[in-house]
Amino acid sequence: MRARIGAGSLELRRGDITREGVDAIVTAANSALAGGGGVDGAVHRAAGPELLAECRKIGGCPTGDAVATPPGRLPVRAVVHAVGPVYGACGGREDELLARAHRRALEVAGEAGCRSIAFPAISCGVYGFPVERAARIALETIRDHLLGGSPPHEVRYVLFGARELEVFRGALRELVERDPRVVLGG
Repeated sequence: MRARIGAGSLELRRGDITREGVDAIVTAANSALAGGGGVDGAVHRAAGPELLAECRKIGGCPTGDAVATPPGRLPVRAVVHAVGPVYGACGGREDELLARAHRRALEVAGEAGCRSIAFPAISCGVYGFPVERAARIALETIRDHLLGGSPPHEVRYVLFGARELEVFRGALRELVERDPRVVLGG
């Protein structure tokens, strides 16, 4: 499923984020940037030990923020490590922190010269963020970024599971109904 937003595009697809042909991929990192399970584990395995070595140089990243590293063995320009919130552990600020993690990932990728980026469902795995809620927050944040005109201009949301993809598709349809600036297709 694809949508035009301003001069940019948003695409939802099911797949393996480490195989996307984009300038930057986002990993759902922990605040220690220590690698982990789920998407972060898959990204670190595909990138090789060089990625963890780059993360160790940075040392960490607070919740709601993002940092970029060289990609290790991945065929992208950068890996953006976005730290989403653990659901129920941030004093009611989870929505704000999830939106900020997406916004910062887009900003960091743009600063690194990236024109395209692929996101996973940040905080929706072991961090327990409800997928329906996360989808609305993520897509609205991406819409706002694309309408602002800054790079990256091509955004993909790459979801591992069929259920998550359907939830994100539903959230995108709702966004199209509410906002005439978001147009399906193209």
